[in-house]
Amino acid sequence: MQAFLIQATIYLGAAVLAVPLAARMGLGSVLGYLLAGIAIGFIPTIGQDTEELQHFAEFGVVVMLFLIGLELEPKALWDMRHRLLGLGGMQVALTTALIMAAAWALGQPWQTSLAIGLIFALSSTAIVMQTLSEKGLIQTPGGRSAFSVLLTQDIAVIPMLAFLPLLAIGGSGGAVHHAAEGDHAEGAEAHAMSLVEGLPAWGVTLATFGAVAAIILAGTYLTRPVFRYIHHARLREMYTALALLMVVAIAVLMQMVGVSPALGTFLAGVVLANSEFRHELESDLEPFKGLLLGLFFITVGAGINFDLLLDQPLVLLGLTAGVILVKGAVLYVLARVFKLGDRDRWLFTLSLAQAGEFGFVLISFAVATQVLNTEMSAMMLMVVALSMLITPLLFILYEWLSKRMIDTDDTPADEIDETGSVIIAGIGRFGQVVNRLVQSAGYSTVVLDNNLATVQTMRTFGFRSFFGDPTRPDLLHSAGFDDAKVLVVSLDDREAATRLVKYARTARPDIHIVARARDRIHVYELYQAGANDIVRELFDSSLRAGRYVLEQLGMTEYEANEAEVYFYHHDRRTMRELAELWQPGIPVTENEAYVTRAKELARDLETAIASNFELKQSDDDRRGRAGGRSKS
Repeated sequence: MQAFLIQATIYLGAAVLAVPLAARMGLGSVLGYLLAGIAIGFIPTIGQDTEELQHFAEFGVVVMLFLIGLELEPKALWDMRHRLLGLGGMQVALTTALIMAAAWALGQPWQTSLAIGLIFALSSTAIVMQTLSEKGLIQTPGGRSAFSVLLTQDIAVIPMLAFLPLLAIGGSGGAVHHAAEGDHAEGAEAHAMSLVEGLPAWGVTLATFGAVAAIILAGTYLTRPVFRYIHHARLREMYTALALLMVVAIAVLMQMVGVSPALGTFLAGVVLANSEFRHELESDLEPFKGLLLGLFFITVGAGINFDLLLDQPLVLLGLTAGVILVKGAVLYVLARVFKLGDRDRWLFTLSLAQAGEFGFVLISFAVATQVLNTEMSAMMLMVVALSMLITPLLFILYEWLSKRMIDTDDTPADEIDETGSVIIAGIGRFGQVVNRLVQSAGYSTVVLDNNLATVQTMRTFGFRSFFGDPTRPDLLHSAGFDDAKVLVVSLDDREAATRLVKYARTARPDIHIVARARDRIHVYELYQAGANDIVRELFDSSLRAGRYVLEQLGMTEYEANEAEVYFYHHDRRTMRELAELWQPGIPVTENEAYVTRAKELARDLETAIASNFELKQSDDDRRGRAGGRSKS
């Protein structure tokens, strides 16, 4: 027990120290966990005993895929079928073929070469999805394409596990048998609980389909009564226990029929995506996913064999670079074939260029089935670990490239044959309301947006809009920018919005610019870029909500409205004043003049609102007394 507590203290302490530091340096949490693991790897006994812990930590990948499934409705998954089969299938096939050819050229037997190609064709679902989620890139075309490929790879693991034993090289020598002894001991326990052991091929197939059908039926018909039963207990922890029970039970069932637990839990998540309990399950499992994934990354870092790396540094680094370059080339070509824009193309390429955590599983299985020898497996494990370690740096490279390119799409921009007094750049939820209001008042607008699906949706409902990147000067001028009176900037991309405002102010100093801001810092950026009116996207709706709260607390509708109006004008004055104190590149918490003035303004607001109400109360009292005297 004491040894476990010491190990837990070391792992948690390393994570608490390394991850916030890596996040503050802009490296991301994944690299922080990996660095923490590398540091632990140098601690005697603790760093060398990570294999069992890694099996436990892999459950984090299972939980993550369940949560991903919850976000995907079956209809959305069906809509992705072309990318799953086309983009994902081609990636696995082409990468396998190229890496197999390279290994064969280096003198490996074709069976070993094919096994190496299959193993390195997979990417890291854990690292990629975690990083895309942190950086808010999952919903971009590049992020969705990356997810499609990752899902295809996770599904492909199942036939790979079935196919690898057929590649076994006969008479591999006693070394392989000796290396596999530990795996046989571990496998004996799995076989004891297997539902398909000894069954013919058709029996295994029936058992697998039966398990999948059981998950779908249970998710469809049992979830609601079970949640209803748990609800009567009125114990918050029971919801968490039920969520964990569902994931663990599905993982066990999948293992018993020889299917990837991650795929089984993903399927269960998709089944429950339309359930009213989806958000409850997400909130219950999210903390476990984060901790277990963090633990998984730590064990990957701790498992790096630096003795082997120091013995053959050039060979291992060269192999790692070769794998990343081959996968990157395949991904880049596929991104062009499937017409991803420049930014999305590089996101897709750089995010998936590494090897994945399922590579550890396949390498271990390949050794146990005598497809790989121990020396080859040790080198491949190092390449997988090194490529995963490099992945956060590839995301940093993507961010660097992204800032230096104008995103384009292979779909040609529309020819703009209209002009108007108002140009609206971006027709999302914000821009749609502005467009409808202005048009309803009888004024003409020209709408530009670089999301083709959004433009087509607007056209379906009778709103004329044009496809193209509003930040491109040629498109902007084609829309009548030289003669327009107002430019409305409502782009989702804050950096693109700031660039557009800066260009518009330089090209047309006289044009009135109304810009949408995501937060206070974005307000300051747009203010410095030259916007005239800046609207925080949630500010007005938050004021209305606050007014409703004041009314429920006892204020009259008039008093609540007065408080709202006063707060609105005070906030606009303070924003202008604080914008002058804001300094780009310096966090506001470290800007002493900004912090001091913000505190003073907050105190002034409280005092001013209280004084304003007292003054109005006195005026009302005086009017009341005057009215009484006139009646008398």
